[in-house]
Amino acid sequence: MRRVREWPAFLLFVLAAFGPTATRAAEPSAEQVRSFETHVRPILATRCFRCHGEEKQKGDLRLDSREGLMSGGVSGPAVVPGKPDESLLISAIGYANEELQMPPGEKLPDREIADLRRWVEGGAVFPDAAAADADADAGRDFWAFQPPREPVLPEVKDQAWPKSPLDRFILAKLEEQQLRPAPPADRRTLLRRVTYDLTGLPPTPDEVDAFLADESPEAFAKVVERLLDSPHYGERWGRHWLDVARYADSNGLDENVAHGNAWRYRDYVVGALNRDKPFDQFLLEQIAGDLLPPVDDLATKHGRLIATGFLALGPKVLAEVDEQKMEMDIIDEQLDTFGRAVLGLTLGCARCHDHKFDPLPTEDYYALAGIFKSTRTMENFKKVARWHENPIPQPEDLARKAEHDRCVAEQTGAISKLVAAADEQLKSAGGDAAAAETPKDREARYPEATKSELKRQRDALADLEKQAPAMPSAMGVCEGETVDVAVHIRGNHLTLGAVVPRHFPRVLADDEQPALDAKQSGRLQLAQWLVRKDHPLTARVMVNRIWRWHFDQGIVRSTDNFGRLGERPSHPELLDWLAVRFIESGWSIKAMHRLLILSAVYQMSSAYDERAATADPDNRLHWRMDARRLEAEEIRDALLAASGQLDRTLGGSLLEVKNRDYLFDHTSKDKTSYDTRRRSLYLPVIRNHLYDVFQLFDAPSGSVPDGNRVTTTVAPQALFMMNSDVVAQCSDALAKDLLARAEPDDAGRVNRLYALAYSRPANSAEASRAQSMLSRFDSLLAAGEPDLAKRRQRSWALLCQVILAANEFVYLK
Repeated sequence: MRRVREWPAFLLFVLAAFGPTATRAAEPSAEQVRSFETHVRPILATRCFRCHGEEKQKGDLRLDSREGLMSGGVSGPAVVPGKPDESLLISAIGYANEELQMPPGEKLPDREIADLRRWVEGGAVFPDAAAADADADAGRDFWAFQPPREPVLPEVKDQAWPKSPLDRFILAKLEEQQLRPAPPADRRTLLRRVTYDLTGLPPTPDEVDAFLADESPEAFAKVVERLLDSPHYGERWGRHWLDVARYADSNGLDENVAHGNAWRYRDYVVGALNRDKPFDQFLLEQIAGDLLPPVDDLATKHGRLIATGFLALGPKVLAEVDEQKMEMDIIDEQLDTFGRAVLGLTLGCARCHDHKFDPLPTEDYYALAGIFKSTRTMENFKKVARWHENPIPQPEDLARKAEHDRCVAEQTGAISKLVAAADEQLKSAGGDAAAAETPKDREARYPEATKSELKRQRDALADLEKQAPAMPSAMGVCEGETVDVAVHIRGNHLTLGAVVPRHFPRVLADDEQPALDAKQSGRLQLAQWLVRKDHPLTARVMVNRIWRWHFDQGIVRSTDNFGRLGERPSHPELLDWLAVRFIESGWSIKAMHRLLILSAVYQMSSAYDERAATADPDNRLHWRMDARRLEAEEIRDALLAASGQLDRTLGGSLLEVKNRDYLFDHTSKDKTSYDTRRRSLYLPVIRNHLYDVFQLFDAPSGSVPDGNRVTTTVAPQALFMMNSDVVAQCSDALAKDLLARAEPDDAGRVNRLYALAYSRPANSAEASRAQSMLSRFDSLLAAGEPDLAKRRQRSWALLCQVILAANEFVYLK
């Protein structure tokens, strides 16, 4: 049984290990280009091009092109891609050789050296500048920069197959290639698929039985409504948005201190999705929640302030010596996140120069930077810098503070009365001389009893002040001093060009844009512009994200990049049709779920068709439903749910340190605990030290937006399922639950086990093998454990682990 179930995983591991070598693309990926433009080109431009660029080439070396790097100068090639230890550039900047140290006189900061080293390790990608086209007029011809239009529904031959107009777009392309869609999925498979898709949890055996018993035509639609109404829906789909918002419970980078109040943003996202908050309002609140019209409802007011955590959550170099650089780096991170999350564009690439691929000139970058510089994200930039938090007190919090302030005032008044009485007594005894003394000199002449009482009263005041109630607050932003920003030549804040008035990217907005209010940052106007019905990108980007998480790949597979370097849509008319429907529905995400899930394309099986696989090996035409592995959080939650241990409590923080405290320091001490049965959504996300289970199964680190998680297949994943404490504890708990149930016999328990793990009963061969395994385990354990009950418990725990460790548990089809 184990051999049969683990063989596919082994094959996938082999393919994963050897596949990239055979299929590695010659062109750099969008992520490689983004990383180069964000982290590497600015270093080369600022530190190297003056002596090794277009105008001057010391030592015959040019570093402003890949050809220059590869050919090198008098000392040979500057870089050996993939081999930093053999690269002269890395040796020189590391001052490893006394005769070759660059730049001379001052070594680069460790962070810049690390960035260059990672770049070389990754292949020294150096995008061709000749690919640039920063002309806004020409750029508007690109598909992504034109507003979505209502397409004509395509004609199809098979009129019986479509359940929804969107199916016609899929079927038309399949028919063009003379392909057929796969047959419908069976009902158990469909229920398991949709339950995981909408809640991230497996269906219970009772839910499976109820669905199978409902033979009405609306049975599946009723299941969809039940799942959309579940509070676990917001947890599942909140996780997807948190990936895009680079959510984390710590800062990362140099000072990895606790984001002690970040959980409020996470819970805001979950609540907003559960309430089906319109996506346009969802965006307005995250970009400019503090600037929306006032409301009386305190929960709404606080929610809007919490929502602006979207702009504040990013990693920051809090100990940066150059405060101006720190500020511009934070703005750059905000712009990069905003661009990729909302617009699907790599805005950060235009910090040092016109974007090399998209029509985004440097002036547009600094026009947006002015909006974010006019926004207060930090309390100060002094080391260690402090981010801003918005106060969100409840009435009871204000009442406690008022009572505390009254007690402080009362105690302060008592001290003042005591001092005044003592001074009056001195004045009466010593005349005008006492009045001319300093307070300290007068106190020195107080009677000992008075001095003792004064000390007691002051100590009491100090203790009282230490007990001041903490007011709830949330990471977020507010308005700052309104400024326009000058172009930073080559991204250097010390070399400034012309000042650029704040405006929106010209390729997306009108050339003749109205000037932004001189007394406001422009964030509110930016947010309002994003949710205009004719905006080319906002609706497209979001419906593509929803499609991706239902179909395992986006219509645009590069979900965070709709620019020229991103992939083209497989079904552009369908993408536009969905974007138009999204806006017409009032930007309802739940309505989009219904539209997709109730379609024929969603309800297909994953049945293999050799002819279709040959014609379309990547399934871009959607001739079947792609099988997918559960994500990291789903795997852990499914283990807990199947074993009956899952704590379904909603919200709150599991971080065990105070806000801004160090929780993973340079001595590698991590105070974070993951010993809980709460859903994985609530486990702390620690930058630089992600929970090892999450790392193993490809969860993002929270450092950059990630709307398209990769899925790797590596040997340690199988070892985790076989050896980890998490799986062993869940297997043991599941065995105890099965043995405690009033099932008629072991055959019934085996069926229950399969129902919990796979949402189906065991077939006759599986039931027979399970019984044989139990007998074999009992025989093997008999020599060391005479207690029959303990042997039985252990045998069942081993059987449970075999079932939970199999591919069928972690894959949906």
